[in-house]
Amino acid sequence: MPVFQLTEELVFPHPDLADEDGILAVGGDLSIDRLLLAYCNGIFPWFSEGEPILWWSPDPRFVLFPSDINISKSMNKFLKKSRYRVTFDTSFEKVITLCGELRTEGTWINDEMIEAYCALHRLGFAHSVETWHEDRLVGGLYGVSLGRCFFGESMFSTMDNASKTALITLSQSLLERNFLMIDCQVYSKHLESMGAVNLERKEFLKYLEKSLCYETLRGSWKKFV
Repeated sequence: MPVFQLTEELVFPHPDLADEDGILAVGGDLSIDRLLLAYCNGIFPWFSEGEPILWWSPDPRFVLFPSDINISKSMNKFLKKSRYRVTFDTSFEKVITLCGELRTEGTWINDEMIEAYCALHRLGFAHSVETWHEDRLVGGLYGVSLGRCFFGESMFSTMDNASKTALITLSQSLLERNFLMIDCQVYSKHLESMGAVNLERKEFLKYLEKSLCYETLRGSWKKFV
């Protein structure tokens, strides 16, 4: 499959046209409208510093259903005894910055990405979950929320189980709000242990269509080349 070169026009190739690695398109920008268009169609940006923007739609897609989150016995005990405090949307920029700084294998969370997602946060589309030990931020995650889907982007932890605590708290909150799924993008052993599963791209897109229950999202953002 060819990798499509994006122009200034706000359109994407259909996600099924991604290559075998999941790369769908290159170029474009990280404007709010383009990011929202991408997420509504199961596409996300992921690129290293110095590279052009790469847009992905992997197959299979890694997903966590909030109702299926696996909380081990040891984690249950930890949560009952934990002194952690969890908040939402109190330190978005700190969370996304630490998610980038603490990745030992390199990061796609550069200044351009931080600026773009902070803009989404200010408009109410991007959210963070923070885990605190006393007054110190020790873990958290961030992502994009549209319809009934939370698109998880990254998480970090500097103390035991801090990111797990954030994810469990998020899942419980999403379940109460009737969210359908958390998009975890690509496989990780850690998230598999917490209940995430692989879905074929076509199945994922069907779930995504159900999740984007607002007509404004389904209509305005679904634009393909």
